[in-house]
Amino acid sequence: MNFLLRDGKSIAGIAAAIVVCVIAAGCASQPAAPVAPPPKKAAPPAATVTQPAPKPAPPPVVQPAPKPAAPVTAKPAPKSAPPKPEPLPARLGDTKMAAKDVQAILAHHNKVRAAVGVPPLKWSPTLANYSQKWTDYLAGSSCRVEHRSDNQYGENIYAGTAGHFTAVDAAKAWEAEKKSYDGTPLKQSIIKAVGHYTQMTWRDTRMLGCGEALCNKMLLVVCNYDPPGNYIGRKPY
Repeated sequence: MNFLLRDGKSIAGIAAAIVVCVIAAGCASQPAAPVAPPPKKAAPPAATVTQPAPKPAPPPVVQPAPKPAAPVTAKPAPKSAPPKPEPLPARLGDTKMAAKDVQAILAHHNKVRAAVGVPPLKWSPTLANYSQKWTDYLAGSSCRVEHRSDNQYGENIYAGTAGHFTAVDAAKAWEAEKKSYDGTPLKQSIIKAVGHYTQMTWRDTRMLGCGEALCNKMLLVVCNYDPPGNYIGRKPY
């Protein structure tokens, strides 16, 4: 049974035409659809080399601060023992000094001498007699302090207020001249300022004798030295 379309074509005819077109692998009015190339495979991702994370640096080793060295305390130099008192002879001579004053003035002389490295003095009764005679002479002549003009020994003289000073204060006063002595050979210009001290410490002197007397409330002390010192141009020690 055939059905006719409005333009006079039958459905069977149209169907046959369609079949022919398909069998002929295409119709003129229907171009072949383009064939798309197969999609390219995506390149595999590049291998990523993963570096291991660096190890943290070890903490710095803190060296303990060195202990401060213990301070070295210099040992004080041992104090030199004071010179032993020179023994007094059985007879002190005609001196008017008491035995304790004789011992004191001799000991102080030797202390001053030891400080500069010269030998100690010994007490001489002969020098004590000689000193006492001159002390008595000064006490009987208005208490003037003056030296013998023809002295064969070294001589120091001191005058101080009686009751306030004793014989050993005479030696201390003579020692005080040390601050004015600079250690150079003696000159005439300085002998008056340092002569008592330099006679006390004269290296070659070995013997000492002293006398004392009172005059007008003054204590007079005279000491003589053998051998004498205070040679101009020489050092005492």
